[in-house]
Amino acid sequence: MSGMVMTLFDRLLPRTTQVDAGSATLDELLESNGFDREHHEKIRSDLHRGLIGLAQNRLVPTSTIADVRGDEICRADSDLNPSHVRVGRDALAQGAVAVVTLAAGAGSRWTQGAGTVKALYPFWKLGGRHRSFLEVHLAKTRRASRAYAVAVPHLITTGYLTHDPIKAFLAACNNYGYTGPVRLSPGRSVGLRLVPMVRDLRFAWEEMPHQMLDEQAQKVRESLHAALIQWARAKGEGTDYTDNLPMQCLHPVGHWYEIPNLLRNGVLRDLLAERPQLRYLMLHNVDTLGADVDPALLGYHIESGRGLTYEVIPRCITDLGGGLARVDGRMRLLEGLAMPRVEDEFKLSYYNSMTTWIDLERLLTVFGLARGDLADEVRVANAIRTLAGRVPTYVTLKEVKKRWGHAQEDVYPVCQFEKLWGDMTTLHEGDCGFVVVSRYRGQQLKDQGQLDGWLRDGSAQYVEGQCEWT
Repeated sequence: MSGMVMTLFDRLLPRTTQVDAGSATLDELLESNGFDREHHEKIRSDLHRGLIGLAQNRLVPTSTIADVRGDEICRADSDLNPSHVRVGRDALAQGAVAVVTLAAGAGSRWTQGAGTVKALYPFWKLGGRHRSFLEVHLAKTRRASRAYAVAVPHLITTGYLTHDPIKAFLAACNNYGYTGPVRLSPGRSVGLRLVPMVRDLRFAWEEMPHQMLDEQAQKVRESLHAALIQWARAKGEGTDYTDNLPMQCLHPVGHWYEIPNLLRNGVLRDLLAERPQLRYLMLHNVDTLGADVDPALLGYHIESGRGLTYEVIPRCITDLGGGLARVDGRMRLLEGLAMPRVEDEFKLSYYNSMTTWIDLERLLTVFGLARGDLADEVRVANAIRTLAGRVPTYVTLKEVKKRWGHAQEDVYPVCQFEKLWGDMTTLHEGDCGFVVVSRYRGQQLKDQGQLDGWLRDGSAQYVEGQCEWT
């Protein structure tokens, strides 16, 4: 019976093998998901030189963060007029608009860490049965298509964690009955995790606020931190983290890359070839359920002549993660990671809903491209790499598990980076505008705990009124 304990553990908790995690090697996963080695080395170089890091995520303490005044920004409930509606309806009827839904993330916050694809999650009962996030968005697009007698294209961005499940599910349910063009935009940007810098570990553990434990527990925690710092030094600060299963070594790189992915994977190029009249995109997050192709907001964006128009909502106390601010006198979206002081966030009146109206011609100009350049993969990749270098890079620490078998595992901190779409407002040539919309339209369902309030405040009824079910 001497080996029975280990045998019992193997039966209860089988060892994870390479086959269980997928037969693809790390190099194959990187290649298939568009890993940019040159961009990766630039990130590593900036990390070593101290240009980016946890401390560098924040703006300098001398930055002036101020709220915007109500008369400085357009309000959808009072400033839009029949002219905007007419212009928007004409653009829709001409087939000049497409919808882009961001669904590349797994939405681990929604399930408190459990593995799922949030876009396919049947979250609420609408129209007589439970509907998923994607079904709601396609139902809104169906309604717009029938109202303006045009098949509005619906693009869905996916990532290495969500592409295959979404593709298989939409094929099985025939795109939830939507007969218009539905295209998946597979991710062509992925990151390779790095061994963290010691200065970032010290910043996270010594400079950031933490609950103090009792004396003995505090000693244990400090001993663990010292051991992990020694591990980072032994492995090599800023080196590639590859000592794990391949999927544990990759990381998503932020939703800034979703529009560049459309340029790299050929989806936008092919769509423009089929629909040369396409001129505008409405980009929104998969959990922003109230966002639809509103003709008044579209018309306002067109008449403004701006490249990007961001929708913001009146801020609620639970809305954390930045908002619309004046930073050193300039209006822009400020991410929570970039706040120089925690209390600065509570000065802001408006929260970023992530819904963005995009003028394709103006956006391509920001990238230094034209429609005809989308067939040149090298030129597109260089243009994306150049613009990415001008957008802020945020460094974060994540914990990954290294399983040894026999129910033994270690947890290590790793370094990864991300770029966020709201930071396009930092570019002067982006020519960005802002419009305040209702919370019905702009609030995001990030956590299941929000569902009760979402029903009580009328948002569920509002969303159901926008949908047309099969």
